[in-house]
Amino acid sequence: MGSIIMEPDDIVTYAGETASPVRNFTTICTAVGRTDSKGIFNHSNPLGYSVPLLLLELSLASLAILLISRLLRPLNQPIVVSQILGGIILGPSILSRNFTFSSTIFPLRGIILLDVLSGFGYMFYFFLIGVNMDPWVVMKINKKTSAIGFATVAVSMLLSTGWSFLMKQNVSLDPNVAKSLPVVAQMESALSFPVVAYFLSELKIINSDFGRVAMSSSMVSNLCSFFLVTTSVMLHQSPHDSYQALQTISNSIAVAVAVIFVIRPLAMWMIRHNPEGEPIRESHVIVLFAAVLVTGFCSQALGLHIYYGPLILGITIPAGPPIGSALVEKLELMTSWLFMPLFFVKNGLVINIFALRLKSYLTVQSTALMSAVGKFIGAFVASLCCRMPTIDAITLGLVLNAQGVLELGLYKMMKKNKAIDNESFVIMCTSMVLVQGAITPIIKSIYDTSRRYVVYKRRTVMHSKPNSELRVLICIHDLNKVPAAINLLEALNPTKRSPLFVYVVHLVELVGRANPLLIHHKLSKRPSSNARTSNHIVKAFRCFEQNNEGHVSVHPFTAISPTKTMHDDVCTIALDKRTHLVIVPFYKTFHSSGAIESYRRNVMMTNRKMLDKAPCSVAILVDRGLLKSSRPILESWSSYRVAILFLGGPDDREALALATRMATHRNINLTLIRLLQNGNITSDDTKERKFDNEVVSEFRTSLAGHYRVMYIEEVVMDAAGTIAVIRSIENQYELIMVGRHHDSQSPLISGLVDWNEHNELGAIGDVLASAEFLRNTTILVVQQLTNLEKESHNTHTINFRDQTTVGEETEDVPIKM
Repeated sequence: MGSIIMEPDDIVTYAGETASPVRNFTTICTAVGRTDSKGIFNHSNPLGYSVPLLLLELSLASLAILLISRLLRPLNQPIVVSQILGGIILGPSILSRNFTFSSTIFPLRGIILLDVLSGFGYMFYFFLIGVNMDPWVVMKINKKTSAIGFATVAVSMLLSTGWSFLMKQNVSLDPNVAKSLPVVAQMESALSFPVVAYFLSELKIINSDFGRVAMSSSMVSNLCSFFLVTTSVMLHQSPHDSYQALQTISNSIAVAVAVIFVIRPLAMWMIRHNPEGEPIRESHVIVLFAAVLVTGFCSQALGLHIYYGPLILGITIPAGPPIGSALVEKLELMTSWLFMPLFFVKNGLVINIFALRLKSYLTVQSTALMSAVGKFIGAFVASLCCRMPTIDAITLGLVLNAQGVLELGLYKMMKKNKAIDNESFVIMCTSMVLVQGAITPIIKSIYDTSRRYVVYKRRTVMHSKPNSELRVLICIHDLNKVPAAINLLEALNPTKRSPLFVYVVHLVELVGRANPLLIHHKLSKRPSSNARTSNHIVKAFRCFEQNNEGHVSVHPFTAISPTKTMHDDVCTIALDKRTHLVIVPFYKTFHSSGAIESYRRNVMMTNRKMLDKAPCSVAILVDRGLLKSSRPILESWSSYRVAILFLGGPDDREALALATRMATHRNINLTLIRLLQNGNITSDDTKERKFDNEVVSEFRTSLAGHYRVMYIEEVVMDAAGTIAVIRSIENQYELIMVGRHHDSQSPLISGLVDWNEHNELGAIGDVLASAEFLRNTTILVVQQLTNLEKESHNTHTINFRDQTTVGEETEDVPIKM
């Protein structure tokens, strides 16, 4: 029967490593009555009882891993390295070398509860792996990823297997180690898709183009590895076990069929009867938790591994909200940081790295490293043949060497089946730490995720042709943000000569899926079942498109990705579609009553990364709750008042370029308020001041005689004067626009930076957003693109005048890595 409970051989190993007097035994006895301690004040030793001892072991395991992860953070180490090291440190390699410590904290009588609880953690961990897996990723495999995935496993297998036979023939080894070498080569050549997906997520590149190629390639490698491991297990079965092997396969199929045709329909019924947008009911979650336990029981009863049933159950659970995300949210923290540390401690209790023989260590370790080199060479060469950039090929070769808990469980299984000896098992565990600890810092140092968003020329509103199309990308996190976004687009005055291309991206946090999704709704007329919450948003923007037929083209997307990498999808779309402006919502919602509703944290994180890495200009829309309906107010209002606060600099010039497009709208009254120090409007002391004067002069000339456009100059001496000007426009405008960055040495904002609560809005934007007297005013904070590879010196002026002929727009070429 498959099991993860500590095997007798492991207990003997632990007893020997910790100098325990126990050697030959068949049973570990513990008194049933010694579970709860009466307390130290009643002369009762808490560690002599099962429950207090288990609580102490739980605490030590979690704290040890947490402490090591914090210590290794400067070295950019992944969490699996901290987990394995935490178990090794608590084991006989370090702390349990002391007999007093081992016999007090990890006595043999406490192994039973330790095993049982770690078994629960392992079972739920595999259930979460299944929930996070997307079986349909197989449909996304193409020739390129198939070649990379196959080459990764094939080259690794050839090199490591050849090396193992070479070692067996030329080095005198312990018979057990020599017997284990070919299996070590095969196991080290195996690759797990969930581990690679988790590693990519930890590197924050899972939803990049590179991440998608890596996941598809790892799926191919995973399939090859599955056949490899299955063949290896079958080869090491004794002849009389053939019937048992066939029975095991039959039982596996029976459990899978039962889960797919009984429990999955139940989960689908729960989804259909759950109100849209509402969290899953607690009773449904409890039913699924019970299903995990039942499938684990059935697996054990049929002679399968305890994690098999929960893994299949997790795969069949629909990913994402409402069920998948709820299960991950409720289980992940408890499983990863409470129960799984016990698994790593239990694993560490049978690892004594100081008991290894040098010759055995060098032989097995060299075989494992040869397998890692084979994976790298296979992936690297295949990637180059598929015309991937060199840096991407190197990074992919390193990523496909990722290892984790699945590999650790595989090693334990092969040790239990006597395919490898204990010494080889220990060396493979240490090899995992070395390989994983080496590749992670290298990847983070050579792979710059933001560089692929750098462009050669400016993608800004200011530098776009006045009568050419304007490409705008709108980020939506919440349905409530749609009215403000639509009205801002309407204010940009789309016409036949200057059409508006709108790319709407509904950003949904990825929970309960290993790989992200990017859904293009324009490609299908049917609503997507993977993005039910996006359908209302898509419908609203399609209505906007229909109301502006011939002037507006809307392209809706849904991006389901982790919070830390949401900006990657937005930047990728902005780069591919050559957008001039990305509009993102502010992470707080201001209501007309003055109350503030805190928005989700992922909005703030995405906005800040967009400001740093976007390949075009970015504007933050601060919706103060004025707009309550989805109907554009510009259709019903005779006057929509817009103001631009102009202090100078590229961001203010970009805001002015947006305002210029709004100026000719029949319902917009536009006011340019320029703040000047000491009345100096003609000084050309600095290059920036010269550009500011040219832009303002061009604006005034092009719109001279336009009765809906007004120009005001305000002379101020210091920041107090700036605040006074802002207070003077109280409730006079529906929209106020301002640049994000200004000269920090300017007296006009001196002191305001020190009180800046929201850095992403800049000094003036923060004042506007925080001002209680501007209750019904929407704020737009604009930042012009600055991260250019090459920049022309004569790119600062705006051509405001109409052009009768419009040339073709030159396509911007992104920088290849």
